[in-house]
Amino acid sequence: MGQCIAVVSGKGGTGKTSFTAGVGEALALAGRRVLCLDCDIGLRNLDLALGLSDRAFMDFSDVAQGRCPLSSAVVEHPQLPGLYLLTAPVRTRGRPVTKRQMMDLMTEIRRQYEFCLLDAPAGLGTGFLLATAAADRCVVVTTSDPSSLRDAQHTVMELSRFGYGKLHLVVNRVRKKLLHSMHTTIDDAIDKAGLPLIGVVPEDDALLLSLNRGVPLLLSRSQSPAAWAYRNIATRLQGGRAPLLRIK
Repeated sequence: MGQCIAVVSGKGGTGKTSFTAGVGEALALAGRRVLCLDCDIGLRNLDLALGLSDRAFMDFSDVAQGRCPLSSAVVEHPQLPGLYLLTAPVRTRGRPVTKRQMMDLMTEIRRQYEFCLLDAPAGLGTGFLLATAAADRCVVVTTSDPSSLRDAQHTVMELSRFGYGKLHLVVNRVRKKLLHSMHTTIDDAIDKAGLPLIGVVPEDDALLLSLNRGVPLLLSRSQSPAAWAYRNIATRLQGGRAPLLRIK
């Protein structure tokens, strides 16, 4: 059986969707069968981050509510075998997906995929509740600025049902010069969020370039600092060991 990992954040702008795409790509390149699931109803953009813009015609609500099978709704990446996308609805049609329907969908996904990364919308609304209700583990993505860390703390309080080893922190979009000017460190971020750190991802212009070209980062800029960070985090999610990336 596979595992479902919700990727969440307390506020927007933390780079959560890029993180989901990058780690999904890294897992697929490691030979895993991976599904990236966009839970942001109405504001989906995981397809853009994966270079799969407008390829999906069915969404997770179609599968969860029995309008089509999972195999018909997912889209496989043409350049990364083993990497699939299940997108979010553009808008809610009829009754919204229930927690029970989402949990049943995750059970089916676990049978077919080794990893499912659920890209939850920012905040603590419906999409967040659906993503976390069915997840086995959660990754809280934050930046090092005080407002993002405070929102991460609030998010962690909503995830108290996840036991030890099931909640992880990623500090994203890190700039070393900014950290020095703010007199803060990654250790401060860990202390404020109250979670074990699973990775540090540097600010990287290569992310924007790959997004504009519609090509996954690990294919277009495989040696970029963010790409290395995603590979290291993917290694840790699989139970392996990898050093924390040094921010230059």
